[in-house]
Amino acid sequence: MLRHTIRGLRNSRRWISSKNFTSRVGVERAVARESVDCVVIGAGVVGIAVARELALKGREVVVIESASTFGTGTSSRNSEVIHAGIYYPRNSLKAVFCVRGRELLYRYCSEHEVSHKQIGKLIVATRSSEVPKLNDLMIRGNENGVDGLRMLEGFEAMEMEPELQCVRALLSPASGIVDTHSLMLSLVGEAENHRTTFCYNTAVIGGHLEGDRICLHISESKDLENWDRRFPLHPEVILMAKLVVNSAGLSAPALAKRFDGLNSTVIPALHYARGCYFVLSKMKTPPFKHLIYPIPEDGGLGVHVTLDLDGQIKFGPDVEWINGVDDISSFLNKFDYSVCAKRVERFYPEIRKYYPNLKDDSLEPGYTGIRPKLSGAQQSAVDFIIQGEDIHGVPGLVNLFGIESPGLTSSMAIAEHIVARYLG
Repeated sequence: MLRHTIRGLRNSRRWISSKNFTSRVGVERAVARESVDCVVIGAGVVGIAVARELALKGREVVVIESASTFGTGTSSRNSEVIHAGIYYPRNSLKAVFCVRGRELLYRYCSEHEVSHKQIGKLIVATRSSEVPKLNDLMIRGNENGVDGLRMLEGFEAMEMEPELQCVRALLSPASGIVDTHSLMLSLVGEAENHRTTFCYNTAVIGGHLEGDRICLHISESKDLENWDRRFPLHPEVILMAKLVVNSAGLSAPALAKRFDGLNSTVIPALHYARGCYFVLSKMKTPPFKHLIYPIPEDGGLGVHVTLDLDGQIKFGPDVEWINGVDDISSFLNKFDYSVCAKRVERFYPEIRKYYPNLKDDSLEPGYTGIRPKLSGAQQSAVDFIIQGEDIHGVPGLVNLFGIESPGLTSSMAIAEHIVARYLG
């Protein structure tokens, strides 16, 4: 079994020389090699859910995570919303996995005492020109099998939420919120109880094919951080796995491009959408009891109202497209997660469209998240991509690309799908 650190593996395993490998990097050196059953790359909520599902099926699983613990990227920097499945095209992976994932997630949280609450959502039209889009969302939600959707007149919605201003609203009773950290902690514990090993501070830096098996190049994260880019980047360990699930989130496409033998034309371009959240302060009583969402905007679902389980109100995220992120920075999650305080100036007018009583100076910087999107500015939204051998031709490799919202809600359904379709 792989140890929890690369050093533990290196000190305890045999070493061999691989000329086939060393010729690729231009220098011959001995590299430890280890055969493993299943490897999941990335310990975000989707990767953890996949590892747990594989382990429950009796597979021996190793999870490789470059950070010091699980869920430090997109999984801990989102709205923590359990989505119903309204926004996504019929029969899309997002629609199917969101609806199925919501059912699985509510059930799991109830059975494992993970904090969550089905508080419902109001999607609001603040002017008459937005009503047709609201009607379209209701039609799409019904097509996707979302139960309980109901169109409300403005006065009905404002009776439910007196601080709200709208002309019409779509009520989604199935929407809710969840303590994402507690969810991931529970999934990790269950996976570990079924022979899953989590290797933190460890990065996959590439891979190559040997016959019908993919071989992963592994390095300690600190060595990757200290890498002198004038010289080739060498792995410390090679893992030969029967099944590899690339669930690296923000770095999944960049990592896939480093798998020697994988056709790069099937790897989509990734667009990074940065979003800030601001927290409502100076309020003894939260102004809203439901999630409040405006009509979706380019790149996201709009600056919406989210409650946490303690009743704290936050607004966000906005959309800021960012470029110039190199592969190594993405592998190590070295993104700028600071909150630009000046961006709050854009929040007040957007929020006041549906919450006109928002007071000046009542918003404080919260946190920032980055969404791994497969479509850029002014482009139509793109579905999740789950690639297996039928697409890229590499046995035993499953790539997950563009797992943005509703990735949290969909996580257990994605895991269920991967095990059902790709587990040999």
